[in-house]
Amino acid sequence: MTNVLAPLAARYASWLALPADQTNDVETDPSLVRAMPVILQIERDLPARTALLEAAATAALAVCLDPRAEPEGEWHALVTAWIAGHIRKVSRRARGAHWQAAQQFPGVTVTVADASARALVPGLVTETPREIGRLQISGSDLPQDDPGPAPPGVPVLWLNPTVPLTAGKAAAQVGHASMLLAALLDEPDLKSWSTTGYQSAVRTPTREQWNTLHPGPDPAGAWQDRQVVAVRDAGFTEIAPGTVTVLAQWRA
Repeated sequence: MTNVLAPLAARYASWLALPADQTNDVETDPSLVRAMPVILQIERDLPARTALLEAAATAALAVCLDPRAEPEGEWHALVTAWIAGHIRKVSRRARGAHWQAAQQFPGVTVTVADASARALVPGLVTETPREIGRLQISGSDLPQDDPGPAPPGVPVLWLNPTVPLTAGKAAAQVGHASMLLAALLDEPDLKSWSTTGYQSAVRTPTREQWNTLHPGPDPAGAWQDRQVVAVRDAGFTEIAPGTVTVLAQWRA
């Protein structure tokens, strides 16, 4: 297995240390911006919020670690070009025929319980297919639910308990988290995770739990001591630049 996410590991500590006002200092030329579309299936009969976020987190990672993203694969150039820059994701909602249409584009669909998400191969935003570009970004919020404790032996993606996020924004953030976690894992752990289909649990901790897990000024120490990696948002939508939105915790 080739970990195409390895470049993220090299950038992680320096990114987390940046001043907040520099976290969105990325390529602004619209013709060069790349993003991964994450399509959330939201029918009239709404899916459970937590299950949908778990499906999105797995789908985003599965695209990156799919055999087609390997050096000889058909997705490799697109995936690596995206990872080399800012790992931007755009969540969109779809139902009915629009959801079925999204299945025709290269990507991976994951279903958790009653919820499905499809992550598409990333590409230039200016080249987003019309069928995907017409899907709405707004209106993707869902009621909070209570999924209970995370199952043992599954990585946990902890949502910041002090920062409200729409389901669409949270889906992008947990997708970032699963990718960063995979980037930092060694080969045996990554292979072990692959046997579960990259399953993860999304949960919201108490403020006390969040503060205990948070890397603070020592991201390397947090990874070594408690195997936690943080997602720090660039602040393009919904929240302030530099906000830590998710803490991903590896649990063997």
